[in-house]
Amino acid sequence: MEGVRHVFYVSDGTGITAETIGHSLLTQFNGIEFATRRIAFVDSLEKAESAVAEIRAAELASGLRPVVVNTVVDPDLNALLAASGALMLDAFEPFISPLERELGQKRQSRVGRAHGLVDFAAYEQRINATNYALTHDDGMDVHYDDADVILVGVSRSGKTPTCLYLALHYGVKAANYPLTIEDLEGRELPRRLRKHRSKLFGLTIDPVRLQQIRQERRPNSRYANLETCRAEVIAAEAMFRQENIPVLSTTHTSIEEISGKVLAQLGIHRHMF
Repeated sequence: MEGVRHVFYVSDGTGITAETIGHSLLTQFNGIEFATRRIAFVDSLEKAESAVAEIRAAELASGLRPVVVNTVVDPDLNALLAASGALMLDAFEPFISPLERELGQKRQSRVGRAHGLVDFAAYEQRINATNYALTHDDGMDVHYDDADVILVGVSRSGKTPTCLYLALHYGVKAANYPLTIEDLEGRELPRRLRKHRSKLFGLTIDPVRLQQIRQERRPNSRYANLETCRAEVIAAEAMFRQENIPVLSTTHTSIEEISGKVLAQLGIHRHMF
């Protein structure tokens, strides 16, 4: 693809760290078309050589120097990757030297430690939270005594992916409750939610965007009708105001940002795994 800037997230582990950092960097640049690719588990010379070949091929295809966001820790593999001629952005390098000076010791270059299974209690917490999110999805189970947060909103406003993100990345037990037509016509908080008011957070969405999402799920249905979407959103937002429930629009907001704001608003202090 000529004119497209290829960006590679290269890691000796899952590549999640490299991709997260890289994505945050790329969002700072407008008007440039990026083609991104994650190359994970580059933990041998053979895999590094394969990655180099792919990076060079991308440069030949586009005519532009690729960018590599790199979290590989092995210096020999790093040297081989650098020989690709791409712009190398070592995600760890700016921080390692200051930390070594401050802590008084050199780093130990061990592969795959960022996402290794080293804390079994934390891992179990994430799994339990994920199971909780799945069993309490879309109002399937309305026993919320153990919930850390309950997301409330009309159908397809972003509740489920946000709950799963909170579970997987923070170990938060997040349930979600979809506001039905009956709930909205009642114009007050559903009875089953009232005793959990302190855990509630409302999600809303632009009706036009909601209609687009619903149209993909149930084409040409009343459920996906723009007037239906508009009426539901208006009623839900009125309920949130009346009940003094914190609310956020998901229309132009990433799941990461939604999750961060939910945690901050409800005073839930968890570190990301």
